[in-house]
Amino acid sequence: MNDRKNIVRVRDVMKTEFDMVEGMDTVADVLRNSKYPQTKCFIVNIRHDDDEYGIVLLSDIAKKVLANNKSPDRVNIYEIMSKPVIAVDPDMDIRYCTRLFENFGLGRAPVVENKKVVGIIGYTDIVLDGVRDRLL
Repeated sequence: MNDRKNIVRVRDVMKTEFDMVEGMDTVADVLRNSKYPQTKCFIVNIRHDDDEYGIVLLSDIAKKVLANNKSPDRVNIYEIMSKPVIAVDPDMDIRYCTRLFENFGLGRAPVVENKKVVGIIGYTDIVLDGVRDRLL
């Protein structure tokens, strides 16, 4: 029997603290001012109503800046971001979130509600907060 009360939703395990940055910020400025490096990414804010959010992973900085011997002081976030992002609804079942990640090769995604980013979700959150705690 399927008990809907046992469904773990993205909202239950997402991180609500994350860094929102601007596309014109330099990589160096973003790294210096980061308050939440544990999210392993930065959300790039929209510029106007018809714009979309972007994302920069720490691995993007390693691959696109450091590995190419570029100066973090001279590279703007918009040059290395992925945009538009695939976002997740906070009411999504984490099982479907995991399938979405697998289908699109994602490791983390912003959680968007009413066109506003309200959190970040990644495999770590899903497994450690969504599964492990319910097994113990």
